[in-house]
Amino acid sequence: MSSWTVQKVDLSPPALEELVDPLTSGLSTNFEHVSVSIVACPDLSQAPFNLAAPGLSGNPRIADIGGPPNLAPVPKLDRKYSFSEIAKLMEMGSSGALLGASAGPFHILGLNSELMPNLSFDEETITNRTHYAKIDENGECLCEGISSPDCGLMANLFGSDGSSGPVLKIEAKIRTGRPNFTDTIQSALKAKFGERLISMGGVFVIKKGKANLHVMPDFSKTPLKSREEVNNWLKYFDMDAPLTCLSVFHSHDPGLDLRIEHTHCFSAHNQGGHYHDDITPKEVEYEAYFNVAEVLYRIDRPEA
Repeated sequence: MSSWTVQKVDLSPPALEELVDPLTSGLSTNFEHVSVSIVACPDLSQAPFNLAAPGLSGNPRIADIGGPPNLAPVPKLDRKYSFSEIAKLMEMGSSGALLGASAGPFHILGLNSELMPNLSFDEETITNRTHYAKIDENGECLCEGISSPDCGLMANLFGSDGSSGPVLKIEAKIRTGRPNFTDTIQSALKAKFGERLISMGGVFVIKKGKANLHVMPDFSKTPLKSREEVNNWLKYFDMDAPLTCLSVFHSHDPGLDLRIEHTHCFSAHNQGGHYHDDITPKEVEYEAYFNVAEVLYRIDRPEA
């Protein structure tokens, strides 16, 4: 991985306090009940969040690795990524934590899948709470833990020291409009900050209701040449709360071919996958904890 391109962008993140009013206003256009505040981070290693580290503070940074062009029209099977190598390219030092959304390690599992990276590390140990979701032999989704420290094709990761500190807490209940939770946040950031790039990551839990998620099946035997073909290839499921969702998103793309938003979810009831939206707007409840990145790394940017 050390030979792959790395574009580093130093960001100018706003203070968390600057986000409270615009996010409250933006979310209130789409949810009946909204609360946005700055809080001391609770221990996110505990249920229902189940992160590999207790917090989201300390040198917050985001990486966008590879991308959808590595999947379609045909998969680039040489794109095998190691989280330990990614952490080095993100200049994280000897300890830290990573979370986010990626494609699974096909070279380990023997098939394509969704991955929910969730690990912390220091000089002596690695705590790996990563999950993956696959299509089983019956055509159903199975989500379970995986110990592999690898991923493939693409990844969107939030990295930090994993320490406790101030974070942005968002609670939203009863969706009244069409955009999903993360899209609503992105729109509010864009409206407030314009062309100033704001990159965020963290975790949210869908506490009540159901959500629509997709799971990638094994690689297509024929090239996927259009968005319609990709959508027909994906497998969609209605999944039950509670769902723990690891999320990375940006207010806009300044020309780096960023994946603007990527969120993957897992659960204790073996459901999980790529988040699209909730499907029970009158009962849905979100509880989120986010931090703002100081640095962005665009790693192995696809040529096309």
